[in-house]
Amino acid sequence: MQSAHIKTPLGTARIEGDENGISLIHVLDESIEASTEIPQSLSKAVSELTEYFEGKRQQFTFAINPKGTDFQKSVWKSLVEIPFGTTTSYLALSRKLGDEKAIRAVASANGKNPLWIVVPCHRVIGSDGSLTGYAGGLWRKKWLLEHESPPTQQSLF
Repeated sequence: MQSAHIKTPLGTARIEGDENGISLIHVLDESIEASTEIPQSLSKAVSELTEYFEGKRQQFTFAINPKGTDFQKSVWKSLVEIPFGTTTSYLALSRKLGDEKAIRAVASANGKNPLWIVVPCHRVIGSDGSLTGYAGGLWRKKWLLEHESPPTQQSLF
């Protein structure tokens, strides 16, 4: 397993993976120096994440290889299907997965997502539109949603 650290507007991100894909992208609360050399197996992920933060990328194409249970992986797969610039609720996600009563399990799997931003758990909000729960902190969730929202046309009158 190889790793690298990159600077983002939301803090230092740690990226881990190998030739089978990226298994972890995590934002750190502590400041760590950015990696000066990026392993080949991580270079595409580093490049695409940089483009995302520059506003030049809305989708990721590098291979991912998250570790989790089958249920967690099914939730994460559904998260990847949430379009850039949109949100869904935990209830809607539970219904999409076929069991609205599994909302707590879906929320738990969402919180254990190992691939920050790439598996966009930040796009899941409360049914009332509130920014509920986010492992990276609600201020980061708010930033990400604003970053992905198209600018609104302002009225001149």
